[in-house]
Amino acid sequence: MPRGLGVRDDDRMKQHYHALVWIDHKVARIFHFDDDTNQTEIVHSTHPHEHLHHKANSGDSGHARVDKLFLERVSGALGNSGAILIAGPAGAKTELHTFMKQKHPQLAARVSAVETLDHPTDGELLAHGRRFFRADDRMRLQL
Repeated sequence: MPRGLGVRDDDRMKQHYHALVWIDHKVARIFHFDDDTNQTEIVHSTHPHEHLHHKANSGDSGHARVDKLFLERVSGALGNSGAILIAGPAGAKTELHTFMKQKHPQLAARVSAVETLDHPTDGELLAHGRRFFRADDRMRLQL
């Protein structure tokens, strides 16, 4: 955003190396963090109120279709991250990772892991991400 449009330099998002995205089919909570600071971003699905009711013998899976616009917006929010942990309770986490592999392979290469996590609080997510990357960083060569 150009200067003079109401955004001060210190209001802009600080660059953090690590990111954790917790995602389900309705929302993605993205944490950019280091040992001392963090910033959170929320990305909402483009159709968050879609409910599918699976009927017997209907021939469909009963699952929501992949919201590619939502996954694109989440990928964009992760774009500058150096190492990424993807987590969530159901299939959205693997849909995001698959989408990234297909559409953004350089970003997908920065995914350290995909984990199942039910519905933790923001504080629990941030603590988990910091623990995860303390161990992960020791295992990987840092650039």
